[in-house]
Amino acid sequence: MFRRPGADRLVPLPGRGSQGQVTAVTSILNAGRNYWARSETHDAGVLVDARDYYRELYRAIRKARRSIVIMGWQFDSDVTLLRGEDLEEAHGGEVRLLPLLDQMCRENPELHVYILAWDFSMLLAMEREWMQHLLFNWTTNERLRFRFDSSSPLYAAHHQKLVVVDGVQAFTGGMDVCDCRWDDRDHPARSKLRCDSGRDPHGPYHDVQTVLTGPAVKPLAELFEARWAHSGGGEIRLEPVARDDVSFQATMPAPPGPVAISRTFGKTILPPQEEVQEIRALYVDAIAAAERFIYIENQYFSSRAIYDALVKRMRAAGRGRLQVMLVLPRQPEALREQIAMGVAQVRLLRALREVARETGHGFAVYGSAAKGEDGSDVFTYIHSKVMVVDDTFLTVGSANTTNRSLGLDSELNLSWEAQAPGDAVSKAIRRIRVSLMAEHAGLAGVSALRPLVEADALVETLDRVAQEGLLRLRPHPLETVFDQNPLFKPLEPEDFLIDPEESVLDESLFEALHKGDDGLFASGVRLLSRWLVGPSCDAPPHRAILPCVPAQEEGGTAGP
Repeated sequence: MFRRPGADRLVPLPGRGSQGQVTAVTSILNAGRNYWARSETHDAGVLVDARDYYRELYRAIRKARRSIVIMGWQFDSDVTLLRGEDLEEAHGGEVRLLPLLDQMCRENPELHVYILAWDFSMLLAMEREWMQHLLFNWTTNERLRFRFDSSSPLYAAHHQKLVVVDGVQAFTGGMDVCDCRWDDRDHPARSKLRCDSGRDPHGPYHDVQTVLTGPAVKPLAELFEARWAHSGGGEIRLEPVARDDVSFQATMPAPPGPVAISRTFGKTILPPQEEVQEIRALYVDAIAAAERFIYIENQYFSSRAIYDALVKRMRAAGRGRLQVMLVLPRQPEALREQIAMGVAQVRLLRALREVARETGHGFAVYGSAAKGEDGSDVFTYIHSKVMVVDDTFLTVGSANTTNRSLGLDSELNLSWEAQAPGDAVSKAIRRIRVSLMAEHAGLAGVSALRPLVEADALVETLDRVAQEGLLRLRPHPLETVFDQNPLFKPLEPEDFLIDPEESVLDESLFEALHKGDDGLFASGVRLLSRWLVGPSCDAPPHRAILPCVPAQEEGGTAGP
């Protein structure tokens, strides 16, 4: 069923199923529930892996005239944007992030640069570049401004990744501009190009970003304006610049037509901000609508809401059999994540596997690996956040399939939806999905890719490739750090605080403290918050972090 913009009734849309019968497409996108704004693009593309993203970011920075705004979870000043043969494009010029931005400001007196980074928890201090506030603000041009944003709810992180150039071009997705992220689509076991800041080269790394131009850039620019003001940076206005040289070279074209923008943000009391869980609703609605298959590649899988949605769909009476495929890292990067996130992830995935067996659905979890010099597997770290349903729905963004990403952290996703199977949007989504699957599997050539295109037996096809072990695809071991060392098994924890859905401090606590803001207990809460999240910001209390931009629809508007 397809919900026409502004309509309250469901209208069947004709399509063709795998057996040739007429089918109906269920509209997933729902204004005000699972997306905030929906706008057309002039052009849009998908950038797979950091080589393609960093190259296009470099080109956009070089062309900027008035403004460059960047926000993210993490930054590093000396990340090299061009590497290998791509360096020829720079003609010996600067290719490191901060020196490049500084150079552009010095060359162009009209250019202003704003960088907004999450004011990270002390738990991450040893993994971050030190003294960034001084490095970014005191060693560069005065028109380059850097701020830490500590306005997130207690125990939450600002995880949105966004770049807007001149108000006319935007990048968003899973990628930050920081160390240990660069890779190309070949993902060799070792590469000298994967070297940052004098470190030894890191391992294979996979991620996905989107790039777009046109009306859809405006709400993204306004989101940055609100975030900057809320952090205490003051009011800025990112007016679009009239340019005829805006272009990019994407890995693949994004689907044509309008793109929907969805967000997550946890509830805060001071300053007041209601929670926004559009991405959570987006994932749940997409799973409920699935008729043939669900493809997910993500950094984590520990969301109870996504687990429940998959179980509900698998057990739904009278619905067709699904094929559900996940591509995940072999295990989380850091030991603390392996302990806190990895255990919950493995428990949920094992349970889903059992439900799929009981109900007759196809279900498989994979990793991707290259052979090292000693013949051992070197797994690619999956950092992307992508979901495809039935080749009629695609979402790409920053949100992990975890409780905190869908309920507490700030997140940002873009989505496209076809109106009927086989239309131009559906074909573009299929090309993207097949290309990503082929990258993980190590498949190439028309005959090898044909089973992925047809999508009639995807799990069977991928299982065969993974079990053979001759290419890149591997069955995911679904094991935890405790499984790997039986001596640690008795220490395996039952519950974790690292992946909450809601803020640790709820409204009732704040109401209890309202009349005693200067009391000892209230002061202790503030100190605890600063220790966990960082120093409080000096943002005006009336400023809302989420701008009220109407959801843009074809032929009309609707409230956010």
